[in-house]
Amino acid sequence: MKVILTGATGYVGEGVLLALLDDERIEQVLSVGRRPCGHSHPKLKEYIVSDLLALQAGDPQLDGYDVCFFIAGITSVGTPADTYRIISHDIPVHFASILPNKEKITFIYLSGAGTSNTGRLAWQQIKSSTERETQSMGFVHAYGWRPMFMCPYKGQTNHQVKVQKAVLVLYPLLRLLGQICTMKEMANAMYNAATQGYHKSNLEARDIIHFSKQK
Repeated sequence: MKVILTGATGYVGEGVLLALLDDERIEQVLSVGRRPCGHSHPKLKEYIVSDLLALQAGDPQLDGYDVCFFIAGITSVGTPADTYRIISHDIPVHFASILPNKEKITFIYLSGAGTSNTGRLAWQQIKSSTERETQSMGFVHAYGWRPMFMCPYKGQTNHQVKVQKAVLVLYPLLRLLGQICTMKEMANAMYNAATQGYHKSNLEARDIIHFSKQK
């Protein structure tokens, strides 16, 4: 399987990248972003793009892949509303729209816990809109993933690792409540989403954990 991944310089993106690179089922990972991801591996290719909105349909660099896992994003805390909408809606929707051979590709958008088209907060509605629009583009499978917390993967260097490790003090409780999953589970669930499909379009943390264990 060949995977396109965005957001590899962020906490979640880096963790999923490392998990994918360790997975023998993954033939190649193309990291698309504004700067190098900081890792090297025989299976890793990088496509450095200063502006994802400037990418156009027919880009040969994006052809020949089975899955696109769009993880690039930003927190709504302290981010101006117009900037947040560009990053969390305009860019992923545009990126999804230019991917070739959608009938052969699975598209996964990393949304987040609490996303809802009826939510009171702007970010909830923006991400919900992104989910709906990308899921209507004709991909063989398309999902919005809504995890809450994710355990770091071995070898991660992103600065948020320390913050996430602090959360892990509550790991047993959060795991019992189905609110925390591992990067490996994220990667396994991605593989299963592309090869098997899932009965829900939007997956919460519990769904991701359950789906990651399917054979």
